[in-house]
Amino acid sequence: MPFPAFDRSRLKIQPLAERTHDLDLSVILALDAEPPAFEHASIEPVAARLVAARAGNTAPASAPAAILMMGAHVIRAGVQRYIIDLMERGFITHVAMNGAGPIHDWEFAQIGATTESVARYVRTGEFGLWRETGAMNDAIRAGAERGWGMGESLGHAIAIERPADFPHRDVSILAAGVRLGIPVTVHVGIGYDIIHEHPNADGAALGATSYRDFLVFAGGVARLERGVLLNFGSAVMGPEVYLKALAMARNVAHQDGHAIAHFTTAVFDLMPLPDETRREAPRSNPQYYFRPWKTILARTVADGGASFYVQGDHRATLPALYHAVRKIAGE
Repeated sequence: MPFPAFDRSRLKIQPLAERTHDLDLSVILALDAEPPAFEHASIEPVAARLVAARAGNTAPASAPAAILMMGAHVIRAGVQRYIIDLMERGFITHVAMNGAGPIHDWEFAQIGATTESVARYVRTGEFGLWRETGAMNDAIRAGAERGWGMGESLGHAIAIERPADFPHRDVSILAAGVRLGIPVTVHVGIGYDIIHEHPNADGAALGATSYRDFLVFAGGVARLERGVLLNFGSAVMGPEVYLKALAMARNVAHQDGHAIAHFTTAVFDLMPLPDETRREAPRSNPQYYFRPWKTILARTVADGGASFYVQGDHRATLPALYHAVRKIAGE
């Protein structure tokens, strides 16, 4: 049917200089800053498992994976330097983001600021329609032509192709992934993110690069035996992408006579959960629909894995985990 489609050529795209930003570089914590006070009994056990996973990295092809899945609020919390340092030290071997994460990463790296008021700009039809952010679509299209994933495409633009345009690239997780040779994958849903509003958005390129990233992610999950999967603040993307990737990885592993069962998962979020999370909530409980609990903490570790839940703000929990890892590793 010839259904009418929106004419993107009529959109008015403005420069980021015209936008009021809610966050700037002052929100990003320094590694030597006094971390926010936070204590939780699960921090040290999770940290110890990250250290053990790194110790098992005797051969890259068979090294246990240490995967960090994250929502975009983790970047807005200003803990980028901790994540990048964990990547540099080998404690994180893969980072997976939702589609909003790279937008904040890109904007911080380029202008040292990010985040707009939805309430303010949606009223005037300006929300998301910023020129420099829309240029991400060009990098994604170029990456698709090379057969790259979305994370690598954006990281390459920041770190390699246009470094002069990104004076704050030292706080970019995407750029760090390219620099270190560590996959940073991006898992999007079409229409979820502001760059999809732009006239230069290419649905085929978005799909090709994000699907490539999904396959790269599944390859990382295939190495999860004796490894660790962390989920920081992703209530939908994290558990859903992980669930499908684990099913694929286990399908092949079972054919080869192997198991992916003995690994650790940990969820860091704000949702109050009971102390016992190895058994999922009953369907009569609204918490049953909190996917990180039933998927990451219960169902997928039921055959020999361990799981932990840490409730708290990312600005406190991630630095606490970072310092616990450094202490246990003796660094």
